[in-house]
Amino acid sequence: MVEPIMTQAPLLSVRPVPMTETNGLVAEGVHPLLARILSARGVKSNQELSTDWNGLLAPKLLSHIDEAAAVLADAIEQRKKLLIVADYDCDGATACAVGIRGLRAMGAIVDFLVPNRFETGYGLSPEVVTLAANHAAGKPDLLITVDNGIASVDGVAAAKALGIDVVVTDHHLPGDQLPDALAIVNPNQDGCGFPSKNLAGVGVIFYVLLAVRAELRSRGHFKDGQQPRLDGLVDLVALGTVADVVKLDHNNRLLVTRGLQRIQQGQAQAGLRALFAVSGRDTHQASAFDLGFTLGPRINAAGRLTDMRLGIECLITDDDQHALSLARELDRINQERRHIETTMREQALAVVQDIEDMATDAQSAAICVHHPDWHQGVVGLVASRLKEKYYRPVIAFAPGGDGHWRGSGRSIPDVHLRDVLDLVSKRHPGLILKFGGHAMAAGLTLNGDGMSDFASALSRAVIELTGRQHFDPLIETDGSLESGYANVQVAHLLQQQVWGAGFPAPLFLDEFDVQDQRLVAEKHLKMSLTRDRQRFEAIWFNHVTLMPARIRAVYRPTPNTWRSVVTLQLVIETALPA
Repeated sequence: MVEPIMTQAPLLSVRPVPMTETNGLVAEGVHPLLARILSARGVKSNQELSTDWNGLLAPKLLSHIDEAAAVLADAIEQRKKLLIVADYDCDGATACAVGIRGLRAMGAIVDFLVPNRFETGYGLSPEVVTLAANHAAGKPDLLITVDNGIASVDGVAAAKALGIDVVVTDHHLPGDQLPDALAIVNPNQDGCGFPSKNLAGVGVIFYVLLAVRAELRSRGHFKDGQQPRLDGLVDLVALGTVADVVKLDHNNRLLVTRGLQRIQQGQAQAGLRALFAVSGRDTHQASAFDLGFTLGPRINAAGRLTDMRLGIECLITDDDQHALSLARELDRINQERRHIETTMREQALAVVQDIEDMATDAQSAAICVHHPDWHQGVVGLVASRLKEKYYRPVIAFAPGGDGHWRGSGRSIPDVHLRDVLDLVSKRHPGLILKFGGHAMAAGLTLNGDGMSDFASALSRAVIELTGRQHFDPLIETDGSLESGYANVQVAHLLQQQVWGAGFPAPLFLDEFDVQDQRLVAEKHLKMSLTRDRQRFEAIWFNHVTLMPARIRAVYRPTPNTWRSVVTLQLVIETALPA
């Protein structure tokens, strides 16, 4: 099936370029085009581009990290049983793997537990605490949450009642009440002065390990100075950071860049190498795209359809053959996930068309879809695809048992989804059983008979909060690509940078004459374009409509290798008649 494309023609804009910063970067030796692109993303000096470990923000800047380090160091020296409680997405899986590998390298007795999204739900719930207390490795002395825990007030209380201590490491926004843990390390908790509020869960536990090692070193724990190397975990940190779509500020870009370098140099964990192999990707050419769109989905598929233990086991094993076997199973599960998603998406598109045909003004600001046969673990992906197509907030529901519907929502920059759900909850008490999330994504549970009322209330809440019923998609570009820079060398230069959330890859906006065009593989538009007497080969993926003789195109310049020959190719994101 062709991926859904935006039904509305997007508005196109050009990012403003601060010339003082641009000229400063050029003076520091940055390529002029790259300087223009980087300054438009807030980079002010070459120092912000450094990938030297010395540029990493210091662990001591994280509030309560010293307390957490002391607790964990005591536990290691006293041979206590530690148990990591992870989230069931890629950030949670990599955070768990980093914690397991790092703590074991420092002599800890540590195992892990990951909740099942269909049975115990998210985070350290009292139900998960019960599972932890009955863990196969024995009742733990200390629980360590990774990528969760900041909202686990009841779960921490349940653990304490059983005589189990808790250290929380998380990056999500805290609620009104914090859990009564021995220590909480979270850059987003009140009073924490850590400059990067964008650490992923895996980044937080990596920092905690750095602090634990420093604490143990100060105690003389490591004989003959043989302390473990923690930089060997940065490939996992990079994967979790990119997969969780956190903002790539300077600190995160440093972590991701160092992680990619290890992968490219053949120094990745066995599980990552295996995932690259089953995906048909080359580790020597590893990119942030590979982490976010190739490896991340395969890890996430385990949490969506089965059990994230499989993904974690793949990331902690050092046995190449075992890693390959697990990676193949993850690849199979991901294929199953894609099949389920395709079926659900086709059903959802049909439902939405029916909604569109009969929609009133009060019902059109948001989309709400459900189906009795849909899978809980995949509804979020369906919501994301519909959001991309219709550019409206979307919530998709699947049966959740006990006569309930469990929904997953995705939103657009104009609409804060959690605030919308909060307003619906206040306007219609009892309609939503529970909800949580943030601006761009949220989850909720409804009574089985409340779907129709909720759909109407959802759209009304969007209108009330935004004052708008319709939203126009916006594509930000970097303006024109100067003819002198439209070459494969510059494409390679751009490809070498780390781009991602909050630091988007450059898109250029220019007019072209269409000299030739044809469909390839029955779903991609291949074109020959000219501009300023320069000819370009271009491709527009998942687009089948022929274009007029002159177009205004948004595009990415990319190196294209065919039979060992590398040429420039323009990848079209969207195009309009000029």
